[in-house]
Amino acid sequence: MTVTVRPATPDDKQKCLQFISELRREVIQAGWAETYDALMMGERGTVLVADDEKMGVLGMATISFNLAIRYSGEYCQLEELFVDPQARGKNAGGLLIEGILKSARDRGCAEIGLYLIERTTHNQPFYEKYGFKVVGGEMRQPLR
Repeated sequence: MTVTVRPATPDDKQKCLQFISELRREVIQAGWAETYDALMMGERGTVLVADDEKMGVLGMATISFNLAIRYSGEYCQLEELFVDPQARGKNAGGLLIEGILKSARDRGCAEIGLYLIERTTHNQPFYEKYGFKVVGGEMRQPLR
């Protein structure tokens, strides 16, 4: 099995939306397809997929690009990362992390961040393996 990471295409949309549905533990929402299409444009973010020529798409990651004065430009945020449970242990997640790090560096981002929520804190050692460090906490307020 040879897993490669590549930018997602319109043909990957349904599989990626299915992955987000599993990640969020909810049915596919109305606005997800439009957001996927916007990410395909590459202006504010991107979607990468881990693909195996025999098994197909094994996982996906989305990143967003944000502006901040403190960075004199852009920084990157890992928004979603999901690997099909049947493909876990095949390094698809690690290859996706390496792919998003490369994408952020190639774009000139000063930093990349991610948030661990209560049900994903068990992933912290995985991210630390790729150089991520815990920095502070987070506060949020829903706007819709």
